[in-house]
Amino acid sequence: MSGVGFKGKLYRDDAVVLQVQKLGESDRIITLFTRRHGRVRAVAKGVRRTMSKFGARLEPFGHVDVQLLEGRTLDVVSQVEGIELYGRRFLDDYPRYTVASAIAETAIRLTPIEEEPALRLFHLTLGGMRALANGEHASSLILDAYLLRAMGVSGLALALRECAVCGTPGPHRGFSLAAGGVVCPDCRPPGASHPAPATIELMVALAESDWVVADASEPNHRREASGLVAAHLQWHMERALRSLPLVDRDDTARGRKESS
Repeated sequence: MSGVGFKGKLYRDDAVVLQVQKLGESDRIITLFTRRHGRVRAVAKGVRRTMSKFGARLEPFGHVDVQLLEGRTLDVVSQVEGIELYGRRFLDDYPRYTVASAIAETAIRLTPIEEEPALRLFHLTLGGMRALANGEHASSLILDAYLLRAMGVSGLALALRECAVCGTPGPHRGFSLAAGGVVCPDCRPPGASHPAPATIELMVALAESDWVVADASEPNHRREASGLVAAHLQWHMERALRSLPLVDRDDTARGRKESS
């Protein structure tokens, strides 16, 4: 295959399928977030053929056990077993599907170096897909919780309990992207916004997994928090996330537990 040279080493890992791209007439390039090897791009040969042994197991957002053969440019999938194919449970649910896409794109962007382990981010990503599949909370809340925590483990945490500049304990009303979160009156720069106190409380709850507070939040505070979280994420990235504008922010369902 063009672009794939073998180094011969086989390895096995479990992974979240982040992205699937067509390659030629029958192959695909699969972007995997693995537990021990970080983000890996691999060729899955023949998976678009009707008789493929494991094509259906390599759909986006699933948790799989995969065996890979190291290549010079791209690794090659040699075996795969489905652990939990989460994507199948919300492929026809637009809010959850777009949130899963945004989570996957964020995971790719926050792992700039391929094959560098990022265990905490891996667990966050896997947990986000599981929560979406189970319908545990509104999909928009799951996304914002993921973004806040993912930024936190990647060194981009928002200051929400103390002033981002001087560290004075809050609560504080001012919020500055340039400063990195809430700011006290003495440190508040020109142009700082003033989100509702309940919005900051919601962001704290999402960052700290306080789902009792998060699930009880009002739609207007969710929308304001989403705007601040997205703005902070994109402030630190060279370009905006392509999937984020597609997310349905009107999904205010609480605790949509599936009966299955």
